[in-house]
Amino acid sequence: MLMQPVVEIVTPDSFGLWPVAETERFSFLALSGELSPAEVGTAVMGICVCNDMDPDGDRPPRPADPLGSFLHGLVTFDTPFASGGLRVTDQSTGITFLPGCCDGLEDWHDWHQIVDGGRTLWFGHDPQSSAAERFGDTVRLTVDAEQSDSPVIEVSVPKIRHLLAGAERDLTNFLTLAADWLSQQMPDHATLVTASLARLLGLPVPALPSKP
Repeated sequence: MLMQPVVEIVTPDSFGLWPVAETERFSFLALSGELSPAEVGTAVMGICVCNDMDPDGDRPPRPADPLGSFLHGLVTFDTPFASGGLRVTDQSTGITFLPGCCDGLEDWHDWHQIVDGGRTLWFGHDPQSSAAERFGDTVRLTVDAEQSDSPVIEVSVPKIRHLLAGAERDLTNFLTLAADWLSQQMPDHATLVTASLARLLGLPVPALPSKP
């Protein structure tokens, strides 16, 4: 059984603010500490795309420079977000449980509510309504709850706890890797962007590498 934190990637047309990896449009990129620099750039780009809007309320004006403008939403939102979530793959059957249209990477903590309190989580709606429910000591992941014959993954509660711990490590390692990437790629923005990524993921802010 494999659980991976993933972010959905929507590449803007003619993106050239920093190097990114080639990805299929609307694909999911798994986050971990093993990403290449170009993949880290792709993940940061994908998260920025989700937040590339002017927040409501009393906010600083959008900068005129292209880089500052693209980062503006991410660094000024109180609660930044990113399309994605946790992807679960049953390697014995090939069934994959994907984040739904209403799921966000920032919501990964909600999975603890399944194992701790038994709450049902719904991750989307038509054309695919995925759901996670607890039945006794088992968590049932239904790929599409609107279909009576939907593929299902069943995982024990202890196993889900183990998988969630692994997903948190992956996110923590990604955040540390991203902090290093940001310090090299955009040193003037690294502190704010790193703090925003940590706020999105609900994790402690990692220390930025010391400047030589």
